[in-house]
Amino acid sequence: MSGRNPKIVVVGSAYVDLAAKCSQVPMAGETSSGTALSFTPTGQGLNQAIEAALCGCEVHLVSKIGNCPFGLFIKSILQQYYNVKTDYLFTATAKNTGVILTLVDTKGENACVRYEGANIALVPQDIDAAEQAFAEADICLIHARLPKEVVIKAIATAKLHGKKVILDPAGTLGQPGSEPGVSELPAEYFSVDVLIPNLYEAGMISERSTANIRTAKLVGSDLVARGAGAAVITMGKRGCMVVDRTSADHIPAYEIELVDHTGTGDAFAGALAASLAVGDDLRKAVKFASAAGAIACTKFGSVDAMPAKAEIIELLQKQEPE
Repeated sequence: MSGRNPKIVVVGSAYVDLAAKCSQVPMAGETSSGTALSFTPTGQGLNQAIEAALCGCEVHLVSKIGNCPFGLFIKSILQQYYNVKTDYLFTATAKNTGVILTLVDTKGENACVRYEGANIALVPQDIDAAEQAFAEADICLIHARLPKEVVIKAIATAKLHGKKVILDPAGTLGQPGSEPGVSELPAEYFSVDVLIPNLYEAGMISERSTANIRTAKLVGSDLVARGAGAAVITMGKRGCMVVDRTSADHIPAYEIELVDHTGTGDAFAGALAASLAVGDDLRKAVKFASAAGAIACTKFGSVDAMPAKAEIIELLQKQEPE
């Protein structure tokens, strides 16, 4: 990455993660004693914005929080600790901030409740209000776990201003009652410059039920044929497959000691946007992003796992995949 100061706009969700340890996860009608409690900001949009900021970018997060203490907590953390701009972190009037509530017992078993809250109150008019951020950005990074009309509006706004768009489709597939297949994704999702699904998601989108590392090139080609400028299929410890209209390349993974893979996808996406924003070609950017994702796997949590630019460069210098 060069020394210039790239600008990125991230559109995605923001939550507060509440985790309580207890003697046992209570059944209906039961009460269990808690032994520990933690609460941290999280969410794909928030994590990706933080990662891009840690890579030295000027970042605007377009998201929605509630008019509640959790919303103020998220805004404060972003501003004070990560220098993420919150001009377009909108406030919902009728919903609280999104919350992920997890109960963990002494055996490590857990039960989780996700409250989408203000995230599903984000509307296309909010994207209109944030248009200046799109106009000034080098890259627009969108996570698709949002209302489809918001994602479509964000893509259209970025393209109106001639900006490169990265779309992470995670969270839009395999929902209860849905059937696998491209029909789940609007055609506009395939108009982006870079689509970054994992192998499972890519298989669902391309309708290849036997998607695996041997067929990743074909799966990526399917996504490009549907309109995407390029597809970067992440495959965990097996690396990434990068497919565009001219070639397909396998980018090996970095060797790390796995601790927690919670934040790896968000670290990858944020670092990819940061690298592309300074003009790196896609394959170089994927290597940079892969290093970020690998480092995130060596740490616990999501926000706390996002690596700084210096950490990523150090891993690139020590362990460049051949």
